[in-house]
Amino acid sequence: MTAAAHRAGLADQSGDAETVLAWFRRMREEEPVSHDEAAGVWHVFRYADAEQILADPVTFSSDFSDLTPSQEDVDLFSRGNLIRKDPPDHRKLRALVGKAFTPRVVARLEPRIAEITAGLLDDMRGSDRIELVSDLAYPLPVIVITELLGIPAEDRKTFRRWAEALVSPDGQTGGLIPNEQRVQSMAAVMREMNPYCLEHIRSRRARPQDDLISALAAAEVDGQRLEDEEMVGFVSLLLLAGHITTTVLLGNAVLSLSEHPEAVRALRADPGGLPTAIEEVLRHRAPLAPMTRRTSKDVRIGGHTVPAGRIVVTWLSSANRDERRFADPDRFDFRRSPNPHLSFGHGIHFCVGAPLARLEARIALEMMLDRWSGFSAGPDVEFHDSRGIFGPKRLPLRLQWA
Repeated sequence: MTAAAHRAGLADQSGDAETVLAWFRRMREEEPVSHDEAAGVWHVFRYADAEQILADPVTFSSDFSDLTPSQEDVDLFSRGNLIRKDPPDHRKLRALVGKAFTPRVVARLEPRIAEITAGLLDDMRGSDRIELVSDLAYPLPVIVITELLGIPAEDRKTFRRWAEALVSPDGQTGGLIPNEQRVQSMAAVMREMNPYCLEHIRSRRARPQDDLISALAAAEVDGQRLEDEEMVGFVSLLLLAGHITTTVLLGNAVLSLSEHPEAVRALRADPGGLPTAIEEVLRHRAPLAPMTRRTSKDVRIGGHTVPAGRIVVTWLSSANRDERRFADPDRFDFRRSPNPHLSFGHGIHFCVGAPLARLEARIALEMMLDRWSGFSAGPDVEFHDSRGIFGPKRLPLRLQWA
């Protein structure tokens, strides 16, 4: 390892996007697979290596349970946490969830998503300044996911409080590996959230309604159903991941378009180009920068041997800008196609909510472009720590209405 690469560990980077992207660029060239002794992890920066890791759940495990201090509230949440399961447990959960979270379920949400978006835009009508995250990018996916799950509207503020408490200051849920202090902090939230979710699950199993919790309770694969306790973690995960990613995606999309007026003109003239533009937003500004795995055996990655039992941090934000995979990767090309970015993951852990996030983004952007004749971001945009969540936390906009 070069001296320069050795000094360039995770803790040495500030959280601003330009610093993090410069680190990625430097590391892709100098040390694309790097052992960070201070953080106790291996970093992976190039696309091909990231794809190898995400496609091999046997060698690169998602299960960190024996590294995390045991705590009953956190352990209950973990039972149905799909993103931290390996086969065969992952296969069972994914198959059952897949039966209830089908493309048909997502597609039939389009009229309701449009209605919610229209209402949020109506509420800001006449204002020449808004804050996009609090006024639209956050409430839209929260309303959608809570309605989909059958969560009462009056409880949305409670879920926001839980979500904000569970997202750590560096933008990652629990950091790379939660320590005892972090586990206790998570447990305090889950001690409230778990019984709430469990009560709703049992209510829907006893009296099914037209919502996703009822569908999950009824779903069977090979005669197996999800247990109530398994559903707790999955329902909680959907409530958290179901809005965080879409909120950041919408913020990134509006920020990207405000920086590229030629894209706004083209997409306003032809909204059919929005799905392609959204994929470029996902590539260029991946909402979740890292994805972590643990080696189950000694393995070669990018010419290095990584021993068994090591944490590997796969930097999606770096892989998506790898010059070996994408032409002119730092340029926002709203017509880029094909666009095989890794922002929703790859392989068996590909994001189950990706179709919903894409649908929400397309509908919201199409309606914004129709109603706004112009928009621009102010100088006081606040960002998350880009080592975790890559995107705006607050996005003030100046608007001109059509």
